[in-house]
Amino acid sequence: MSEICSCCPRHCGIDRNNTTGFCGVPQLPKVAKAFLHMWEEPCISGTNGSGTVFFSGCNLKCVFCQNYEISQEGYGKVITVSRLQEIFLDLIKKGAHNINLVNPSHYTKAIKEAILPLKQQGRINVPIVYNTNGYDSPENLQDMKGITDVYLPDFKYLSEKTAVKYAAAPDYPQVCRNAIIEMHKQVGSAVLDSSGIIQKGLIIRHLILPGHVKESIGILNWISENLPGDVYVSLMSQYTPYYNAKNFSEINRPITRNEYQRAVNHLYKLGLEEGYVQERESSDTQYIPDFNQDGV
Repeated sequence: MSEICSCCPRHCGIDRNNTTGFCGVPQLPKVAKAFLHMWEEPCISGTNGSGTVFFSGCNLKCVFCQNYEISQEGYGKVITVSRLQEIFLDLIKKGAHNINLVNPSHYTKAIKEAILPLKQQGRINVPIVYNTNGYDSPENLQDMKGITDVYLPDFKYLSEKTAVKYAAAPDYPQVCRNAIIEMHKQVGSAVLDSSGIIQKGLIIRHLILPGHVKESIGILNWISENLPGDVYVSLMSQYTPYYNAKNFSEINRPITRNEYQRAVNHLYKLGLEEGYVQERESSDTQYIPDFNQDGV
């Protein structure tokens, strides 16, 4: 039976059982790695690690993507929904603080099919983290209501011009704003347990791009104006020129200390004091996972 794909804002309208759309992957989940990730935000990785599942394919084409092997070059292994369930349970058995779904937007149907019965059976007793680039349709997010405990979206671009240039998505800024509002409506502000591990809520990530601090400041302004003051923001300095960034001279370098400090100062000026800032030393390729189908 044909299924027309409309799970992301691209609305490709194709049957991914027979062909692929913009994301470049089939209907069944394609996974590149599943492991205990120690390099997420402290409230996600904790001491045991985050049970992270890296899904292949992507509905953006960011020119600087550090995960380009899986997001744009198709690396990964196609698996069944039952195998996805086994992966989740194995990560929990290993002590994962949560199940961290990286880039899940084009697999929400399979993910829901895998998680819902496990939750109903009481076999998943850790939070589900929806770790996304922020290019999500509200309809798709609403379908994940009750499945997702923690939303971890990027807010990448403020202007259409930047979103077109680096991600081929002119509507990204508005789509992302709408998505974040829906996410907060579902899960609210972050709730941590006595060990400092997040159990529910929203954390907004923003990666500062070289030469684009004004956009970063604009994104922080929007967050301050549209969400409660206790919202968690993860302000990231880890940008590393990668993949096709070499073709764009203005972003073919790390951010400077001054650029990052300007953004951090504005964060505090707005009173957005919940969340995380980074050391500039995090701008290093050693933190990029080795995509080797481990755990798949």
